Amino acid sequence: MNIKIKRVYEKPGKEDGSRILVDRLWPRGVTKEKAALDFWLKEIAPTTELRKWFNHDPAKWNEFIKKYLKELKENEESVSILKDFLKKGPVTLIYAAKDEAHNEALVIKDFVS
Repeated sequence: MNIKIKRVYEKPGKEDGSRILVDRLWPRGVTKEKAALDFWLKEIAPTTELRKWFNHDPAKWNEFIKKYLKELKENEESVSILKDFLKKGPVTLIYAAKDEAHNEALVIKDFVS
């Protein structure tokens, strides 16, 4: 599967394929035009409770992965939507977090790959 990951603040590229925002909240300071999204799959994002608990704390990363994988396994509809996009061609998962090594897009990519 051809899945890439980009921060929403990076410039869109032709090689991105379908650009799918995987955050539950709209990124601060980004217009719809600048985001250049094909789809906003907010339902695939971590629940509000999990997102607040994690709070982008790298010390909680391994536990976050376990909890988020459990949520993804129970979220068949959103995962199915993402897999439908992947059948059509390349997909870039778009996220807003500053931490490029600890974010939900990484977990989603591993989960669907």
